[in-house]
Amino acid sequence: MVRFTVLASGSKGNSCIVSCCSDAGKAGTRILVDAGLSCRELFRRMKQAGEDPSSLDAILVTHEHQDHINGLAVTARKLGIPVYFTEATHRAWVRQVTPQKRITYAEWAQQYREQKNSVEEAVPESAEPACTAQPESAPDPARLPAVEYFRAGESFAIGDLQISPFTIPHDAADPVGFVFTAEGVRLALATDLGYMPPNVQAQLRRCDLIMLESNHDLEMLRDGPYPWSVKQRVLSRVGHLSNDAASAFLEQTYDGAATYLILGHLSESNNLPELARLAAERALIGKPSLLANRLLLATQHEPMEPVCF
Repeated sequence: MVRFTVLASGSKGNSCIVSCCSDAGKAGTRILVDAGLSCRELFRRMKQAGEDPSSLDAILVTHEHQDHINGLAVTARKLGIPVYFTEATHRAWVRQVTPQKRITYAEWAQQYREQKNSVEEAVPESAEPACTAQPESAPDPARLPAVEYFRAGESFAIGDLQISPFTIPHDAADPVGFVFTAEGVRLALATDLGYMPPNVQAQLRRCDLIMLESNHDLEMLRDGPYPWSVKQRVLSRVGHLSNDAASAFLEQTYDGAATYLILGHLSESNNLPELARLAAERALIGKPSLLANRLLLATQHEPMEPVCF
C-alpha cells in the first residue's frame, strides 16, 4: 500500500509523509517531506493521522525556507534518522541556523588588545600547566544524525521508495519538487514555485496523485496587507503559484491521469479555500475527461485524511 498524508500546508509550516508498506502497516518505508512545524506539533499531527513517528526512515527537504525546516534538526535528532538535502540547500540551512555574531570595530580592537596582552603575559613553557577545566562548547544547532546529498534530475531510492527530484523556480538556494514511485504508483509534490516551467510540467505527467500549489488570489494579494516588496516577490517567477496559474496548468497542460489533485500552500492572508477550489474546478469542468479527478485542499492547521493506493 502506498500512502500520502499531508500534515500541514501553508506559510506557517509545511510537512507531509510518503509511505510504502504492507497492508498490515508494519514493514516498508516512511519518509517525512519537510519539517516546517515544531517537533512536538509534527508528532501530534502524525499520531492524529495514524502515523507512528518512530517508524520514519528519513527526512527529505525541498528547500531551506523556515516554513519547511522549522522543526528539522530537533525531529531528526529525536528520531536518529538521516536528512536528505541538495548540497546547496544543506549549506544554506547550516548558515541559517548557525548564530552569526556581529561586532563593532571598537569591540574588535578591544579583543585584539586583550589577546595581545595575554600573549605577553603568558606563563613560561617550563611552568606546570594549569589544571583548569576547559569551558564546554555550545551545542551545534546544525548537528544532524546523518546527512545525505542528492541532485535534482538524478533519481535515488530510500528503501522501497524511488525518488525523482526536479528543479523548481523559487527564491531559495536549490529548491526541488519530488516524484515518488512505489508499487507502480506515482505521487508528485510541486509547491513553492513561481511558474510552471516545461521540466515541472513533464514531471507531473502520468501521476496518480499531484499536490500542486495554489497560493494566492491575484486580487486579494494586490489589495492585501503585505508590503509592496513582498507582493512583488510572491508575484515574481521565483515566488508562488497563483490560483489562476494553477488553473491554467490544469486546463492547458495537465494530462488528467491523477486520481487525486491536492491544492496546497494556500495563503491565509491572500486566498480563500473557496476561491482556490473554484478556479481549479472551472479548469476541470472545461475538460469532461477530468471530472473523475478528486479535488482536495490541504490546510494549515489540521492534517488531511491519508490518501491510500
